[in-house]
Amino acid sequence: MIDGLKRVARRMRRPLAASALSLGTAMTVSAALAQPSASVPGTAATSATSSRALQTVVQDHWRWWLSENPFEATSLGVRDYDDRVPDVSLAAADRRAAAAQRFLDRLEAIPDATLGEEEKVDKAVLTWALTRQINANRFGQRTMLFSSYDSWPQSFANLANGLPFFTRRDYRSYLDRLAQYPRYNEQAMAVVTAGMAQGYVQPCSTLEGLSRAFGGPVEGRPEDTPFFKPFTRAKPSDVSEQEWSALKARAVTIIRDTLTPQYRRTSAWFAAEYLPKCRKTDSASSLREGKPWYAEQVKAHTTTDLTPTQIHAIGLAEIKRITARMDALARDQGLASRAEFLQKLKADPASAARSPEDLLSAAAWQAKQIDGLMPRYFKTLARNPYGVRAIPAETAEGTTTAYYMPGSPESGVAGTYYVNTSKLDQRPLWELPALTAHEAVPGHHHQISRQQELTLPEFRKYSVNFTAYTEGWGLYSEYVGEEMGLYDTPAKMMGRLSYEAWRAARLVVDTGIHAQGWDKARAIAFMKSNTGLTDANIEAEVNRYVSWPGQALGYKLGEIRIRELRKTAENQLGAAFDVREFHDAVLASGPVPLDILSASIERWIVQRKAGAATKP
Repeated sequence: MIDGLKRVARRMRRPLAASALSLGTAMTVSAALAQPSASVPGTAATSATSSRALQTVVQDHWRWWLSENPFEATSLGVRDYDDRVPDVSLAAADRRAAAAQRFLDRLEAIPDATLGEEEKVDKAVLTWALTRQINANRFGQRTMLFSSYDSWPQSFANLANGLPFFTRRDYRSYLDRLAQYPRYNEQAMAVVTAGMAQGYVQPCSTLEGLSRAFGGPVEGRPEDTPFFKPFTRAKPSDVSEQEWSALKARAVTIIRDTLTPQYRRTSAWFAAEYLPKCRKTDSASSLREGKPWYAEQVKAHTTTDLTPTQIHAIGLAEIKRITARMDALARDQGLASRAEFLQKLKADPASAARSPEDLLSAAAWQAKQIDGLMPRYFKTLARNPYGVRAIPAETAEGTTTAYYMPGSPESGVAGTYYVNTSKLDQRPLWELPALTAHEAVPGHHHQISRQQELTLPEFRKYSVNFTAYTEGWGLYSEYVGEEMGLYDTPAKMMGRLSYEAWRAARLVVDTGIHAQGWDKARAIAFMKSNTGLTDANIEAEVNRYVSWPGQALGYKLGEIRIRELRKTAENQLGAAFDVREFHDAVLASGPVPLDILSASIERWIVQRKAGAATKP
């Protein structure tokens, strides 16, 4: 999963091979991409005018987006907003939605038929992103600024991880931003408080331990907090020793006198005011306008027109298929069922790391093994490296087993594969191959780092994201791990299948909770029956699905689509199919809705066929 943070398309002349789950039939390519350029009426002059108009909108939107996202701007090397923190007030959200509508109006005034293929995709992707932004702002759920997975105090505590620290200016602007946290925190608390008054609160069942998550970043001495971390590096060359000492002293003062009181205030507010008003129901449908809001979340995260009922059925079918493989694997080991095999694995003391350092070392070793296999499966490799770190202690016990934070070459920041080193007996080592393939390579690190290197408009590389594409690729990467030979023991293969069942179970559980009235207990029982996840992981995961509706649906649906596209390419290209070229083609589009990805790969297949036909 990613924490924190995209080519060409045309309607396919024939449908892609439909899977048994019929995911392909549920998606429609946008009308903007449906008309081939050969049918364009009009003149070269009108096409040039449309191209200029589209380029102007794209450039204006990009400049606007940078101004509204000052942390990301700095990370990308745009230093015009180094003195700013984001405005998270409701007034700002309304202002941004109004601006998005104006950009959308400008896009809709550009005739699709006068655009080239590349331009159609740019327009379609930006249209999709703007529409989702506008729609999301129409619901009262916009006031729910945190989940069991993330919150504004946690995100602010991670600020230093994405910024450049090379010069005096970098350190000064960082400290100026830290000093502005009271206003930022005040805005966020006001938004959540406004939502509380209307019943927009998280379920009580997901909130255990969040008080520490809100206050944890300032525990201990100022020098031990994540805010001080940039000052543990060597001083910049343009800073004298005297000034370096002064900058450190200012950092300690801000952390002690500004940040610490604010974080403690938020933690106390959460315990005294928010928790007593948490809701007793787990389903998003119990909220005002909950059903249409959930439908919008489903569309946003899956980029399909599938209904919750259809998704639920897909999940059940996938669970049946995957658990059959798990049972067969258990029988191969002379055991009666997957449950018996999983119980045996979990009872083995050798399955757990003995210390956080041992777990990090095992994760790093697994990552380097996969690094060595990458050229066999990809022609183009990412330039930016990645590291392995422990998830911060204040959030580890309540969050997922691992996640990925993108790097920024412009800021000198590598990608990071974060591993959960809490509750070591709940982090079996036989899950590490699948986990690492998803979060590091060939999963999130490879995909996102390649995305940053693509020749695409900046907004498609940095300001839009599509869960079904990005997380679908992460889950597909676990499948590629089978071809890589990562699961070379029955235990590791069970870990891989358990992880796939976990993502299939999300389709059942998320829609079960938010569209069919399931409660958390029923969701946990389903996960226990159909995956090999430990109790701690299941608790954290179900909390996430309850408090972050719809997001978990993108993984399996995206993976299904990528595997369908690969099967189609293999069938149509035959001996000319090269898995390395296919993988590069999928990643060449950058994050896009699944229908656009499908059309892009269909075009790639046609091009490869033509190329193979001309070879002697």
